[in-house]
Amino acid sequence: MTIFSKIGLGILLLLVTTISLICLLFGYTDKSVDDLKTNYAPPPSAFVSIMDMEVHYRNEGHPNDSLPIVLIHGTGASLHTFNEWTVELAKDRRVIRMDLPGFGLTGPFPDGDYSMAHYIEFINQFLIQQKVNRCVLGGNSLGGQIAWNFTLHHPEKVDKLILIDAAGYPLESKEVPIAFRLARIPILNKILTFITPRSTVRASIESVYADHSKVTEELVDRYLELTLREGNRQGLVDRMNTKLIDNKVDQIKHIKAPTLILWGEEDLLIPTKSAYRFQTDLTNDTLVIMPNVGHVPMEESPMESLAIVKAFLE
Repeated sequence: MTIFSKIGLGILLLLVTTISLICLLFGYTDKSVDDLKTNYAPPPSAFVSIMDMEVHYRNEGHPNDSLPIVLIHGTGASLHTFNEWTVELAKDRRVIRMDLPGFGLTGPFPDGDYSMAHYIEFINQFLIQQKVNRCVLGGNSLGGQIAWNFTLHHPEKVDKLILIDAAGYPLESKEVPIAFRLARIPILNKILTFITPRSTVRASIESVYADHSKVTEELVDRYLELTLREGNRQGLVDRMNTKLIDNKVDQIKHIKAPTLILWGEEDLLIPTKSAYRFQTDLTNDTLVIMPNVGHVPMEESPMESLAIVKAFLE
């Protein structure tokens, strides 16, 4: 064996050893829905079959409310992101939320199609199943993007619109969660589907919070464990590599529903420039910028952001 062969073999052994060590330290096996239900789907959680998926959702509050509030979470999150809001809103209103395909307990789209049109069809079928003819529709980040696109396609179904740090306009991010960045890098994104360091999850959450002291161990546990739901890690990779070419940002000006634009001033993922663009394009809007808050106001400052929402609804 030549010296070059020995060097090559040594490098190969070192690489295999390093990868094995990383897998041992940071690798996690997928969790089944049944494994996660106890912690993340207690009553009033329920499941309904839509588009060949068992969709996790919660329908709370006044069952006879004919104008429910429907809330849609963002990328990497779940319906739990609206927990604090729901506790208060459900005292007077009907509140419905779901885990989007690709996230939470719902799991990935069976066909791997994460286009905006597919998400719009999913929301439409979900509302039909819930017998919701008209609603107040709110969403954060990706959920906000789905909400305003849905409103364009089904204006008769949306009474009011709530956009919380919503996506849609070309991004000019000052900081992107590390998990999102890794999901877009070939080869590395394959590793992400079975190696998910807890530190990466924490860093990703901290990047969307202005106050890192509010990122608790319980919060990190929830995001990590729901990421490990069977198929979700591949779903994240597929979602982050889907170009939303059917995103109709040039048509936002046609939305007539009264709209609350709620934004964290310290949002580094979707800075306030997008908030002002929504304000410019929408003809019937209310803009509120929250100081010292990041990308997820309903999680980071739930009571303060909810007061703004209540004022808008009233």
